[in-house]
Amino acid sequence: MEWKIGNVVIPNQVVVAPMAGVTNSAFRIICKEFGAGLVVCEMISDRGIMYKNKKTLDMMFVDPKEHPMSIQIFGGTKETLVEAAKFVDQNTAADIIDINMGCPVNKVVKTDAGARWLLDPKKVYEMVSYVTDAVKKPVTVKMRTGWDEEHIYAVENALAAQKAGASALAMHGRTRKQMYMGHANWDILKQVADALDIPFMGNGDVKTPQDAKKMLDVVGADAVMMGRAVEGNPWILKQTQHYLQTGQLLPEPTPEQKIMTAKEHLHRLVELKGDYIGSHEFRGQSGYYLKGIPHSARTKVALNNADGEQAMLDIFDEFLEKNAKRNAREHRVAQ
Repeated sequence: MEWKIGNVVIPNQVVVAPMAGVTNSAFRIICKEFGAGLVVCEMISDRGIMYKNKKTLDMMFVDPKEHPMSIQIFGGTKETLVEAAKFVDQNTAADIIDINMGCPVNKVVKTDAGARWLLDPKKVYEMVSYVTDAVKKPVTVKMRTGWDEEHIYAVENALAAQKAGASALAMHGRTRKQMYMGHANWDILKQVADALDIPFMGNGDVKTPQDAKKMLDVVGADAVMMGRAVEGNPWILKQTQHYLQTGQLLPEPTPEQKIMTAKEHLHRLVELKGDYIGSHEFRGQSGYYLKGIPHSARTKVALNNADGEQAMLDIFDEFLEKNAKRNAREHRVAQ
């Protein structure tokens, strides 16, 4: 089912959350190929943009295959945030600008950014309104339910963002204090979904297609945002999209399919960032692709110590070869 953020048409209700060090262009293209309706770039510092930091500017590369896509920015002062938003608006191919109000990590919160804003709905309104006034592209906001159990202003903050001109809102069902522990509170997400007139993306503990349907049906979200469940498992996007359309569950990918996509991800990262950086960044993803595949522990270790694309490809190929021999042996025994 298609929906809209401002004037941008999103072809379905499955959205990939921004994840630091993960949702670069290489990964976003894979997510698109597996059916994501919208992908969001990993969060980008307003100061990095202001100082024209090369690494920061490179992070805003958008491949034509990614649309519709969103670039997420974070910052602590209205001046720097507005300047960063204007840069994204005028100098990148992004369709949407997303403001981060949920990042719980200390180095972001210390700069008065990310989840720090959750303590003050007035600040939410002020910051979002300054950005929406300064740009032409639609603006969205991603936030958490609150700072901690004693400071949950989820509905107030969401309504402040809406009043300030946000075209859609995403909320993670945890507080800043929870980080990524415990359970997401979907009751609070439902209160937010009920209060908003703009599209609402529900996020947190969506691990299966069935979870996604529940987020839409029970919480009342307009779209479902998936994060950690997608790492090394872009099939979950296709499975979720298919389940929402038909009610049917697609089969799990085979080890061969998983490794074929892992190799594709590695190759795209190397194309994007060069052999050394690309292969080293892929180390963080390789274990996710092998998760659940029997006899893969040694291969994970080998990949973590490998340098360069070719060395990693060789390790994958060796694992597939051993896997095929093992399967053939087991088949013979079974007969």
